Amino acid sequence: MSAEVRRPEIVVDLDAIRRNVGILRGLVSPDGSDVMVVVKADGYGHGMLEAARAARDAGAPWLGVATIDEAVRLRDAGDDGRLLCWLNVPGDDWAAAIARDVDVTAYSVAELEAIRAAVGDLPRRTPARVQLKVDTGLSRGGSTQDLWPDVVAAARAGEADDVWRVTGVWSHFACSDEPEHPANAAQERAFLDALAVAEAAGLRPEVRHLANSAGAILRPSSRFDLVRCGIACYGLDPAPGVSPDLGLEPAMTVTAPLALTKRLHAGASVSYGHTWTAPGDTHVGLVPLGYGDGVPRHAGNVADVWVDGKRRPVRGRICMDQFVVDLGDDPAEPGDRVVLFGPGGSGEPTADDWARACGTIHYEIVTRMGGRLTRRYTEAGR
Repeated sequence: MSAEVRRPEIVVDLDAIRRNVGILRGLVSPDGSDVMVVVKADGYGHGMLEAARAARDAGAPWLGVATIDEAVRLRDAGDDGRLLCWLNVPGDDWAAAIARDVDVTAYSVAELEAIRAAVGDLPRRTPARVQLKVDTGLSRGGSTQDLWPDVVAAARAGEADDVWRVTGVWSHFACSDEPEHPANAAQERAFLDALAVAEAAGLRPEVRHLANSAGAILRPSSRFDLVRCGIACYGLDPAPGVSPDLGLEPAMTVTAPLALTKRLHAGASVSYGHTWTAPGDTHVGLVPLGYGDGVPRHAGNVADVWVDGKRRPVRGRICMDQFVVDLGDDPAEPGDRVVLFGPGGSGEPTADDWARACGTIHYEIVTRMGGRLTRRYTEAGR
């Protein structure tokens, strides 16, 4: 039995995050741009607070999160750098973000009115920091082009009243992982038009930003003052097969010990529904992880894991707490280390391998990992 047996865990290499952020900052800096590291969704499954610390260590001037709750958690943990949040619902506590010097995002005049009310309710009136998001073609969050002049006018009025400062104008790509897609050029033109409307109204934002990870890497014209990089900071290619090799390193490895090994005879079937039947005698191992821990149920019979220096196929359906792998005739014992996915440097499957096997994207693979898994962090000197 291996001496390094641990319970199932997510191992996160914080040095890899630091290096990735440094690579991305170096890529965009010749264009006068810098990087906002996106740490929403618990740092894409890597741990929000730890990923944020690594990003700041690498010099990231901005962090990005989705919700006010995420922003408050970062502030209360001690982060005091520039921080943007962008996803709100009616009744959210705008004041909690404003009081903590978080840049908040408005999509509409109604949201600006809610921000104005929140500023008025604060015991010490400090102008809020507001960024405006315009919908340039994703048709998700952001002001429509039709309503954009009204949003800009209301934002300028708030500046004149010293209720807030408009610190940014931004939007988001729909197809940046497909560099030849015509939507990219159309969205960039729409963004330039929106910036012109804002400028004509008297707004002078500190930062203008459109590009996500794929846009930052593949479309230099979209970098503007800031790029918002999420998945690339964690070492995963935002446009597999298209991006140049920048030397990004995947930061997440998911491991578990084998809980059990047994011999199966030819004709024995595995797991619910008997979707796999052994064509000959073999050995199988039981991995104590399942869809309750974020392992995709779609991985049954299509994904591989790494055991004792070899890729081993998943056999049968993924269960809530466990799944089975085929070990063939190779010796293995309970406690031997299983790597579901990792950086891939030793031949182990990667998150991208799992994504292709499951018919999804690696964003989903890493972000969903959790459940009963614990996280362990590695970094030089700690």
